[in-house]
Amino acid sequence: MDDEHLNSVADLALFTKGADKVRFENEGSIGEKYAWVEATLTRFRYFSIERKAKSEVRKYLTLVTGYSPAQLSRLIKQKKTTGKIKKSEVWRNRFERRYGAMDIALLLKTDNAHARISGPATKKILEREYRVFNKIEYENIQRISSSHIYNLRQTRQYVSQALTFEKTNPVDRNIGERRKPQPEGKPGYLRVDSVHQGDKDGEKGVYHINIVDEVTQFEWTGCVETISECHLKPLLEKLLAQIPFRVFNFHSDNGSEYINKVVAEILGYLLIKQTKSRARHSNDNALAEGKNGSRIRKHMGRWHIARDQAEKVDQFYQEYFNIYLNYHRPCGFATLTVDKRGKEKKKYDVYMTAYEKLKSLPNAEQYLKDRVTFTELDKIAYAFSDNEWAEKMQKAKQKLFAGFRK
Repeated sequence: MDDEHLNSVADLALFTKGADKVRFENEGSIGEKYAWVEATLTRFRYFSIERKAKSEVRKYLTLVTGYSPAQLSRLIKQKKTTGKIKKSEVWRNRFERRYGAMDIALLLKTDNAHARISGPATKKILEREYRVFNKIEYENIQRISSSHIYNLRQTRQYVSQALTFEKTNPVDRNIGERRKPQPEGKPGYLRVDSVHQGDKDGEKGVYHINIVDEVTQFEWTGCVETISECHLKPLLEKLLAQIPFRVFNFHSDNGSEYINKVVAEILGYLLIKQTKSRARHSNDNALAEGKNGSRIRKHMGRWHIARDQAEKVDQFYQEYFNIYLNYHRPCGFATLTVDKRGKEKKKYDVYMTAYEKLKSLPNAEQYLKDRVTFTELDKIAYAFSDNEWAEKMQKAKQKLFAGFRK
């Protein structure tokens, strides 16, 4: 850049003021730019002028070079310390490349011939090509480790010419629809999930089945020895029969315990639509997963419960725990507001039991099953106070745990 006509700091101030909207294109090398910065600092005696004048010089250098203030400060510091501004030469220690293009080509040839077998088997073939069949070109590649074979298989040369490349095929089941349910304020849209009660000495513990209604937060829990069809089918039928309102949708994750023909047959007989969580949407079944922690884990803990105790745990659930959850334990319900930017915000400012939420719905009787009335449900809800039933539930739970210890 020819800037010989700029002889003073005042000239620089006028130049930067008039060219503040001008964008400079730097086509020179880094070394040439560094040399120009060094010459400019020397010409305007940067280190001996006033602070205000230094600011004008920095503005000028920033405008012309496009360097950031931090980078410019480093160059000025280098000039002050060493008297020169030079491009730093960075030397990095690198491992010597042991396997070149010829070795990758031999690996390609081997993999294409054998349809890409495992690393150890491939290494054995490379060794045999050299040692048994006396092919000199395999002398270097036959020393490769089994693990490094997989590294070479990721190189551009290999990927562009490999004939065998298979992606992981997802499990494809035509049972259930991948979508998030939309209850639109109506009860009967259930979320279901399983909770495993830990292992001990290689022995599996019991499984808790947790079913939650999305709108009212009615919750039904059960316990089985295993999540196989022989144990899960009768429990699901029993839990679905206990629900006081009609069920429209049954939503689960993609676990095989729910996505199978047995569950599909049960739901199809009851005219219940089955859906499953979508890929990369981890919050599709968040309601059931949240209840797993705040209800089941909180009361049943995380320690191992042997399989032979599943019937006793399930009996506790049906006689005490489910009644407590639905009629005596308040739940938080969100009030949805939308600001002027269209952003939705949930505020959990309403607390009531799941049964109270059901009764508060407009024309709630329309959702009840045939031969189920609120009069009958009121007898369950108001037979004991919340504290009285909670105390009964806790005593039953302590008795249950004492049986585990025995």
